[in-house]
Amino acid sequence: MPPVPPDPLETLEREADERRREEEKRGERHMWWYLGYFLFGIHLVALVMIYAVTHAK
Repeated sequence: MPPVPPDPLETLEREADERRREEEKRGERHMWWYLGYFLFGIHLVALVMIYAVTHAK
């Protein structure tokens, strides 16, 4: 019995799923970087405000 060739539709679906998973990973990684920068900025602003309040006359 000859081997059965893979179904082209299944191959396309599998490739699309892999691309979607990679895109989700990349998007999630970017989201964490944006969150990190945002939190860093918030703390930087807070430190500057604390410095300004403590050194005000």
